[in-house]
Amino acid sequence: MPQNTIRACSAALLGSLSLMLGLSGASAAQAQDAPVATQPAPVEAPAAPAQNVGLVQRIIVQGNERIDQQTILSYLPIQVGDAVDDARIDLALKTLYRTDLFADIAIQLQGTDLIVQVSESPIINQVVFEGNDSLAEEKLRDEVTERPRGIFTRSRVQQDVQRLVELYRRSGRISATVTPQIVQLPQKRVDLIFVIDEGPKTGVNRINFLGNKAFSDSDLRGVMVTEESRFWRFFSSNANYDPDRLEYDREQLRKYYTNRGFFDFRVVSAVAELEPDQRNFNITVTVDEGPRFRFGDLRVETENQRLDPQFLKALLPIHKGDLYESDKIEDAVDALTYAAGAAGYAFVDIRPRYVPNRDKRRVDVVFQVREGPHVYVERIDVVGNTRTIDPVIRREMMLVEGDAYNKVLLERSRLNIRRLGFFKDVTIEEQPGSAPDRTVVRVNVEEQPTGELSFGAGFSSVDQFLVDIGVSERNFRGRGQDLRARVSLGSLRQQVDFSFTEPRFLGRDLRAGADLYSYRYDYGSAASFTTSSTGGALRLGYPLNTNTYLNARYNLRWDSIDVDSQSCVSGSSICDQIGSFLTSLVGYGLATDRRNDPNRPTRGWRASFRQDVAGLGGDVNYIKTEVDGGWYYGIRPKWVVTVEGSAGFIDGWGGDAVRINDRFFKGGNTFRGFETAGLGPRDLIGKDALGGNLYAIGTIELSFPTYLPEEYGISGAIFADFGTVGLLDDQYTRYQYDPDGPGPIQAGDRNPNVADSVSLRASVGVSVFWKSPMGPIRFDLSHVLASEDYDKTETFRFSTFRQF
Repeated sequence: MPQNTIRACSAALLGSLSLMLGLSGASAAQAQDAPVATQPAPVEAPAAPAQNVGLVQRIIVQGNERIDQQTILSYLPIQVGDAVDDARIDLALKTLYRTDLFADIAIQLQGTDLIVQVSESPIINQVVFEGNDSLAEEKLRDEVTERPRGIFTRSRVQQDVQRLVELYRRSGRISATVTPQIVQLPQKRVDLIFVIDEGPKTGVNRINFLGNKAFSDSDLRGVMVTEESRFWRFFSSNANYDPDRLEYDREQLRKYYTNRGFFDFRVVSAVAELEPDQRNFNITVTVDEGPRFRFGDLRVETENQRLDPQFLKALLPIHKGDLYESDKIEDAVDALTYAAGAAGYAFVDIRPRYVPNRDKRRVDVVFQVREGPHVYVERIDVVGNTRTIDPVIRREMMLVEGDAYNKVLLERSRLNIRRLGFFKDVTIEEQPGSAPDRTVVRVNVEEQPTGELSFGAGFSSVDQFLVDIGVSERNFRGRGQDLRARVSLGSLRQQVDFSFTEPRFLGRDLRAGADLYSYRYDYGSAASFTTSSTGGALRLGYPLNTNTYLNARYNLRWDSIDVDSQSCVSGSSICDQIGSFLTSLVGYGLATDRRNDPNRPTRGWRASFRQDVAGLGGDVNYIKTEVDGGWYYGIRPKWVVTVEGSAGFIDGWGGDAVRINDRFFKGGNTFRGFETAGLGPRDLIGKDALGGNLYAIGTIELSFPTYLPEEYGISGAIFADFGTVGLLDDQYTRYQYDPDGPGPIQAGDRNPNVADSVSLRASVGVSVFWKSPMGPIRFDLSHVLASEDYDKTETFRFSTFRQF
C-alpha cells in the first residue's frame, strides 16, 4: 500500500522570496509528487480513508545544522504515540513555518516513523546600506529590525523596507525607493543589502491660505510647524513636505483660532501640489473662520451631593462674557478634576457640553461631573528603580496604602520624587484595584546617572585659566545620600571642599549635613587683596510644609587677608584689613518654592530669607541678612519670562566694623555688564574695589529657543539687570583723625579718596547658553545704561555655568 506522504513545496516558497527581494539565480529544490497507485484493487477502495492515518512510534529530524533536534521537537505539535493524518501533518508544517527558523520543511510518515526534513533559514552576516547620502547610517540602523547574526526572514525585510521609506518620507524625500538584495555566502549565511535611491528632496515653496480674514497669512504660517523652504533655514528639519506634519498643522490652526474666540472654526482642506520640476510643493490651506464667540452661561452639574456645584463653579478659571478660549475649557476640567480628587473621588469623568447661541455669538458650557465610588489606595507599586531603594521613593509619597485617594496629593508626590533629581522621568498612574472602591497607584521612574567624575580644564574671562576635578554622588548607595568632593584651581580662585548630606537624619524628616572646605580668592586685579578661609559647617533642615523649608547652620572658619604691598605704599584704605581672625557664626534660613518644575520652571515663584550672626566666640561680630526670590511665567513653549531679585545687608555689632572679606562684591555673573567686583564703593587711589554693606539687584529675563537642532544644545535670553551696591561703614568713608593736623580737613569729614554711592546701575544685553562637549558655556553681550565713573564695566564675557 502507498505510504502517506506530505512534502512542502520549497521551490514555490523560495521562488516567491527571490521575486520579492530582487534576487537572481536563486535555486530551489523541486517538489516531489507522492507515489500514486496506478491500478488499485477494487476490493481495497473502501479501506482508502484508513490509509491516511498512522501511528507515530518514532520522530526523526533531518537536515538541521545549527538548531538542536530537541528545539525542533518542542515546536512540533506531534509526539510519539500520536495518531496522525493529513490535517495533523499540515498543521505541523504551518507551526514550524511560523517560527521563521526554516526556509523549507517536509514531513512524511514512513511506516511508523515520522520524518521531519528541514532546511534552515540563513543567518545574516551583515546589513549594508548603499546610496544613503542625506541620512546617516546609524539612523538607518536604528530604524531596521534585521541585525547581523539574526535569522533572515522575508517578512521582516519587507517591514524594514517600509520603515526606511517612511523615514525618508518624513525627511522630505517622498520619491525615495529602497530595494533589498541578498548575497549568498557559504555555511548558509547571507549579506543583506538595502539599495537606496533617495531621489530629490522635496521642499515647500509656498504656503497659501484661503478664507482667512482675522489673521494674515504670515500669522498663520507662524502657527504651523511646516515651514517654507528658504536658504537661511538650512538647519531646519521642517522645511519639507510631510503629510503627517501637515495633519498636525491642521490641529495647530484649530487650536490657534479656537483660543481666540472662533468656536466654529474648521480647516476645510489642506492640499499639497507638486510643482512640475518635482522638487517643491505648494500647500494651500482653506479655512472657514466663522464669527467670534464669547462665553455665555456656565454651569456645573454633578450627581454627587457631596460635590457642591456652586463651589465647583467658583473654581472655574473662566467667567461669563470672556472671549471663548478652548484652552480655558481644558484648564476648567483640570481644576474640577483636582477638586474632585481632593474630595477623595477617583476616576471622575468631566465632560463639557457646549450650547452655542449663534445669534448672540455666545457659547453656554455645562460641565457634567460624573464620579465613581469613594476610592481608597489599595497598593502602591514602584517600578523602574533599578538602583534607588524603594523607601527613598516611598518616603516622598504623600499617600500611603489605605489612604483615601487624592489626585492633588499624587501630583505633589510626583513633584517630590522628581525634585530628588535621581530620575529622568517620573509618572504616576492609577489602575483598578481588587474592588470597585480600591485603586492601585503605580509609580513609574526612569533612573538617570547621579554620580559624576569630572575633570575639566579651560579658560574664561572670569577665572582665566581653570582646572576642575570633582567627584559627586547625589544618590549614594541608592539611599538618597549626597556626597561631594571637589578641587578647583584657577588663576583667581582655588577651592577644595567636601560635603555629605543625609536627607532623613535619625529616620525623621530632617536633612542633616556636614561640610569641610578651604578656599582662596585673589582679588588682586579688582581690589589688590587676597583672602583665604579654612573651616567647616554643620547643617540641619526641616520642611514646614510641602513647599516651605527651614534650616539652621553653624560655621567655624579661619580667615586670612593679605594686601598688595604696593597698595599700602600708595595709601589705599584696605591696608588696615591685613590680618588673620576666627569667625564663629550661627545662621538660619527659610525658603519656599512654588514652581511647577524645580529644574526648568515655566510657572510659579520661589523666595528665601537667610540670616547669619557672627560673634558667638571668635574675633568677628556682625549680623548678615539676605533675601532673594523669583517669578516664572511661560508665554509659549520654551519662551519663559523670569523676574528675579535679591538684596542683602550686613552690619557689625559690639563696636566692630565689617571687614572687607565679609562685604558684598557684585558684578560679573551676578550683575552683567560690570566686571567682577566692578560696581560699588572703590578706593580712588589704588582703584581697589571695597565691597559694600548693602546690595539690591533685580533681573528681568526672557529665555527663548534658537530653533537650531536640539542636539546643538544652544539657547538664548535677553536680559535687563538693575540695582546698586554700597553703604560702607563710616570708619572707611570718613577721616578718623586730622590728616595733617589743624587745617580745613578734620576728623569726621568724608574722605574724597573713597567713592561710595548707592545710585542706580543698569544694563541690558543678550546671553547665549551652549552645552558644549567641553561643558556648559555662557556668553554675555551687555550694554551699560547707568553707572558711576569709577565703576568698571565690560561688554563681553564668557564663562561656565551650571543649571540646577
